[in-house]
Amino acid sequence: MSDLEIALGRLGYSAFRPGQREAIETLLAAGRLLLVAPTGGGKSLSYQLPATILSGTTLVVSPLVALMADQVGALEARGVRATYLASTLEAAEMRRRMAGLARREFALVYVAPERLVFPGFRGLIREIDCPLVAIDEAHCISEWGHDFRPEYLEIGALLADLPHARVLACTATATPIVRDEILARLGLPPDTPQIVRGFARPNLALRAAEVGGRRERERLVDGALAEALGGPRRGHGTALVYAPTRKQAEDESTRLAARSWRARAYHAGLAPKTREAAQRHFAGGDLDIVVATNAFGMGIDRPDVRAVIHLGPPGSVEAYYQEVGRAGRDGAPALGLLLIGARDLPLRRALLERGAGDAPPDRAVLEHKWSMFLELIRWAEGGSCRHDAILRYFGDEAETLAGCGRCDVCLALGEKPEAGDPERDTLIVRKALSGVARVHGRFGLGLAVKLVHGDADERLERAGLTKFQTFGNLKEHGAAWLLALLRRCVSAGWVSFAGVDRPVVTLTEDGRAVMKGERPARLLLPAAASRRERAEQVARPRPALAVEPARAHPGRDAAQPDAEALVLFEALRRHRLAVARAEGVAPFIVASDRTLRDIAALRPRDLVELERAHGVGPYKAARYGAGLLEVVAQASRNPSTIPAKGAQSR
Repeated sequence: MSDLEIALGRLGYSAFRPGQREAIETLLAAGRLLLVAPTGGGKSLSYQLPATILSGTTLVVSPLVALMADQVGALEARGVRATYLASTLEAAEMRRRMAGLARREFALVYVAPERLVFPGFRGLIREIDCPLVAIDEAHCISEWGHDFRPEYLEIGALLADLPHARVLACTATATPIVRDEILARLGLPPDTPQIVRGFARPNLALRAAEVGGRRERERLVDGALAEALGGPRRGHGTALVYAPTRKQAEDESTRLAARSWRARAYHAGLAPKTREAAQRHFAGGDLDIVVATNAFGMGIDRPDVRAVIHLGPPGSVEAYYQEVGRAGRDGAPALGLLLIGARDLPLRRALLERGAGDAPPDRAVLEHKWSMFLELIRWAEGGSCRHDAILRYFGDEAETLAGCGRCDVCLALGEKPEAGDPERDTLIVRKALSGVARVHGRFGLGLAVKLVHGDADERLERAGLTKFQTFGNLKEHGAAWLLALLRRCVSAGWVSFAGVDRPVVTLTEDGRAVMKGERPARLLLPAAASRRERAEQVARPRPALAVEPARAHPGRDAAQPDAEALVLFEALRRHRLAVARAEGVAPFIVASDRTLRDIAALRPRDLVELERAHGVGPYKAARYGAGLLEVVAQASRNPSTIPAKGAQSR
């Protein structure tokens, strides 16, 4: 029996979960590791086990103060001397634990990131033997991620004080660009081993639907809850319903309670005792449903959540997958339903434009957050397997399923595969964009739809827009279908919004190029069915949440990257990180993940071709184009010089 297996047994476990041994062995051998695995995947063992076999005190930085006491208690029950330091402790107790830390009494200590700013604590850590620093929720260090915490910026200075300590950065959600920034902020070299695993959740039936109003939203919610839980008080598990606002959380909780569900609201505006009671009743099985804002969720570990329903889209794919991933942690079937309304896009843009406080938002940060939101909308409106699309988004290519066989897209493709006419589709998109160009900066998305549909409206008449050929140029299509099409154009980056109080629609430079035929209109058009018909398909009762064997579908996303493109993408990532470090900027400033994937697929040979990639305008082409083209050229000349796929992420 190896030393690791003996240590595992002392902690009360009989076997490693998939990937745990690999992570621990990599950390001990290389001295550094970036580990990306979903919540509930056993990341904590990756630092708890080394803490029991390394001499000295392992330091764990974590924002999950509520869970520290539980983890410390569990470790002490297994004979591991552990403690935690957080502002919730009384001053006398804090001094007692700090004294114990100075006497080297602990094998492991958890600290909240706010503790790192205290000079006394930093000085103490420099004095003791610290063989390992583990950073939990490491994505919080990324200003471009979905959950940035300013106090995490202190961690880089802490690591500089401990040059001989091993470093483990753990996160449940990090795209390639966020992983790059984690390495940069922590001062870790670009060749730091990265293990990305466990994002596949084939037991989740993922669905997304557009809704036209309150009644349609309520019908879909009620149908999903009945499917997942059977009915109120049946004891078949529980459900989480995420609401965009506190008022919606309270209103929906009241509505569900009136339908005999044991439901409670949870949001940051409630009194602490009220929130604690809701969380306690949820954990104890006394509730069927919690209706919450995103304030609810950190540390949720109930295994029998059978459904996670979003009444509106969160801010990013990362936020969505973190929240929907709270369903089905016991491995049994569960469902995730994301609902999107026509006003969600302009409202999100207005919220970002408003910013926080009196100062106007940083434009680069605003545009990046808008881009993150659009990635979620692209996912919701996309035409490929929802599981595979998320796995590719996170860079977990090895676990793609070739079609999960149970998300709404796979089910629709299995029932009715559709093939489009590229020339016809391109013409439709260009006509739709011409409508946006006519109302640019004056009206909202609804007026753009009325214009191309040919609907009478006095605002269009007063503006003289009914006299142009654009008026009614797509009258053969339904208004709901045209709205869905223009929303996909927003997701593609061709259409945007301006204004805070009354968002108006605008045509972007990329959109103008597509409208003029200067760039291809690579877009999957909405299904021919009406929005209501598609919503009814999502809500259609199913006999059971049965998990079927994964199967391939002929209608999978034609834009799925090939093996060479994936290898080139990793090479472009390494180049991006090197440039960002040299210039002292965040990796996103150089190029987004979407831009790098586009470059890897297009393989441009010159600056003109490079500008066809998403997000590459004349400025970026002039500033960063030569380096990006050299990486592409090197790959073409000698592919063997690029490390094989997975060398950095497996």
